[in-house]
This record gives sequence, structure tokens and C-alpha cells, in this order.
Amino acid sequence: MNLNSDIFRIKTNDVEPEKGRILIAEPFLPGSYFNRSIILLASYGEKGAVGFILNKPVDFPIHDLFDDLPGFNAEVYLGGPVSPDSVYFIHSLGDQIPGSIHIKENLYWGGDFDVLKDQIRSGIVTASQIRFFVGYSGWAPGQLEEEIRENSWLVSEMKQSEVMRNSEQELWEEAVKAVGGKYSLWVNYPENPSLN
Repeated sequence: MNLNSDIFRIKTNDVEPEKGRILIAEPFLPGSYFNRSIILLASYGEKGAVGFILNKPVDFPIHDLFDDLPGFNAEVYLGGPVSPDSVYFIHSLGDQIPGSIHIKENLYWGGDFDVLKDQIRSGIVTASQIRFFVGYSGWAPGQLEEEIRENSWLVSEMKQSEVMRNSEQELWEEAVKAVGGKYSLWVNYPENPSLN
């Protein structure tokens, strides 16, 4: 039986990368960071791109990283391999957090962390309004476009409610199925074909 490898070729002109869109890793992209990952592009332009992996939770809540946030059980996700000793966040709080960068809809990146912590401690902010990341994913100018041409990433859209949802591996499968067409077949392939 011949394998139709065309299902792994991504049509680069379908959806172009831009801030607020997602990157869906092709099924066999190697590495613990990007294997079957979904990345939200928080920034995209001539200077490169910055994104956060949405479906790789770590084994500790945010209050384990910050003693001054006792009892705040928001999950922390692995954002990417760049600057893994720093914490980043996206949120739906808008101008409530000074210095936030608008991504799309009611979705923002960063802002004044001290203000955020004050609002968390006073009960104004809930865990459903914010997502924390350790590290981020970054691309130099032209690097992401080259990876897309190499069929590493499928660019797509995702609603804000899905971006803010706590989720793990099923998010990759749901995103692939939402794109549809030949890409929906990706979910049928094992993560490591050599174990088949």
C-alpha cells in the first residue's frame, strides 16, 4: 500500500501567519517543545514572531512560582524554548492591566505584572481570564516563513474562548479537525511511526 505523502504538504497560501492566528505543528514535528503543539502568535511582523504553546501544561500552578499569589490555582504552560526562566501571560482583561499588548478580539499579552498580582489577590481576576507560560517561542525575521515552506506548520484561526481554555493534547486534534480537508487525517497517525 502506498502512503499518500501529499497529506503532509501544507498549502502555504491557505492562511498566512499574522498576530492572533495559531500555528498547528505537523504530526511528526520532533522535539518535546513543538511535537503536536498549538502556538498562538502574540506578535508577528518584520522583526520576527513571538508565540506561546497553548497545549503543554507543566506540573505546577502559578502560586508555586510566586509566593504572593497563595491559593491562585491558574495552570502554567510551557510557552516555548526561549527564556525558560521567565513567566509570560496572556489575558482577557484589556486595559485593566496597563501596558498590555492587544492580540485580537478581547485577547491581550502581558502588561504590568504587579497590577495583575494586586488584582488577583483582591479577587478581581479569576484563573479563567489569564494563562501563564514559562518561556516563549520565537522566530527571527524570515525563520517562521521558512519553517512554513518546509511544511512544519499549518496556519489557522482559533476563537478566543478556545485560546483561553485550559487544554492539553486534545487541542491539537481539535484544531486539525477544525481545519478539515486532508489535514483531518493527521490525527490518525501515531506520534512516533517507528513504534507502530
